Amino acid sequence: MKQCLRELRTLAGLTQADLAARLGVSRQAVIALETDKHVPSLELAYKISGVFDKPVEAIFENPYRPNA
Repeated sequence: MKQCLRELRTLAGLTQADLAARLGVSRQAVIALETDKHVPSLELAYKISGVFDKPVEAIFENPYRPNA
């Protein structure tokens, strides 16, 4: 699942540890998300959207959306 999490985190001036603390997950979980080794649960995706004040769709690409 494509995402722009690393870019958003960097622009916000957050470290992986900072973001992990805000989300209530480990730094390793943030690393896995940023490297596309883990797909977030819906709950975690909404937490991430709340941290960056952006809709989920602006952070994560829908892999099931047909190409137009």
